[in-house]
Amino acid sequence: MTLRSFPLDDPETRALRRLVSTRLPTAQGSFRLCLYDSADGKEHLALVLGEVAGRAGVLVRVHSECFTGDVLGSLRCDCGEQLRRSLELIAAEGCGVLVYLRQEGRGIGLLDKLRAYNLQDQGYDTVDANLLLGHEPDERDYRVAAEMLDELDVRSIRLLTNNPAKLTALRALGVRVAGRVPLHTAAGPENLAYLTTKARRMAHQLEPGPAMALDGPAAPPRNGHRDRPAVTLAYAQSLDGSLAARAGEPLALSGPESLVMTHRLRAAHDAILVGIGTVLADDPRLSLRLAPGCHPRPVILDGHLRFPLEARLLAGPRRPWIATGEEASRERQQALEAAGARVLRLPLDDAGLVALPALLRLLAEEGIERLMVEGGPRVIASFLRQRLADQLVITLAPRLVGGLRLLDEPGDYPSLRAARQARVGQDLVLWGEPEWT
Repeated sequence: MTLRSFPLDDPETRALRRLVSTRLPTAQGSFRLCLYDSADGKEHLALVLGEVAGRAGVLVRVHSECFTGDVLGSLRCDCGEQLRRSLELIAAEGCGVLVYLRQEGRGIGLLDKLRAYNLQDQGYDTVDANLLLGHEPDERDYRVAAEMLDELDVRSIRLLTNNPAKLTALRALGVRVAGRVPLHTAAGPENLAYLTTKARRMAHQLEPGPAMALDGPAAPPRNGHRDRPAVTLAYAQSLDGSLAARAGEPLALSGPESLVMTHRLRAAHDAILVGIGTVLADDPRLSLRLAPGCHPRPVILDGHLRFPLEARLLAGPRRPWIATGEEASRERQQALEAAGARVLRLPLDDAGLVALPALLRLLAEEGIERLMVEGGPRVIASFLRQRLADQLVITLAPRLVGGLRLLDEPGDYPSLRAARQARVGQDLVLWGEPEWT
């Protein structure tokens, strides 16, 4: 990560003027709002509480502008919550400064930040999205913040931040930083990916929790299979065994912490398989938005090539392989392959579904050693009935649904050998090796 800085004693780079100062009552307290004009042509701000001139150890937050989070309350990041929490902590201290820098999107500007959001929706994390747009992961410049603190005659600061690089950058500019004060905020389903990336790729020191530190299931070993990959079946169900409200309708069961665990598990596999019903109902991305690692190859069971040309998988970081029957439409195959997919023609079984042993042999020949199967219910049940599973990972959500269950039909289903469990948020995760009697 590159955080640009410039020496304060360079006359060509130092041109800061305080234009106005006014009283600003807020929900957190009555601050003094100072507006500055700087050499970069932007109007930066400082919210000052109490007498900070000549003081050491002043509590300071250096906050970079985030229009979507600070103003609109976006849940994609933690910026707005950090802004409000910083004002609360400064107010509780009775003295401090919040420096508000006009450098949107870690310095890349609002336009490219919104473009980065679209890339994140395609499965790239916040770091890779910036890189794809031709930017550094972090292009912020803290020279103006250092000049503002100097103009306010703050002798030394205690910095409200989770980002050690920010502390290092300010010290390099001559700011005396007496210590770092953590600034923890709550994680939610929309910003877990963002927070996880900041912790794992940008070294932010976030408060650990189940979403960051679960020691849960991992990919199974190959177990000596020569003709197929090792297979993990992973799915979520309610207390009454429901996987969906009804056929063809998606149902969000597991909590955000379990979703992070699922993405970590995906990262340990070479490919991830779902049925066409899941694609039609959920339009999934099947990528690693919430965990580091290489994106697994999406594999779709689609015996009659119903895969939609507008599916998000066709714009993902790895294009899907679509397993279909030998009699499926050649014209449809050409359209899907023109859109980036690869179509695999295989025999169908007696139920009209792609024959799983033939598919697994082909995947093994293509170098897939570990395969994760996420659904839907019919696909998972087929793997179980044919004893084509090496590990089961079941997330149990604490609710009743009365919907579509996995095991409504009779079949030869296993028990779990050496089963283990972990509490993940509000969910209970069970995993182990299947054992058929």
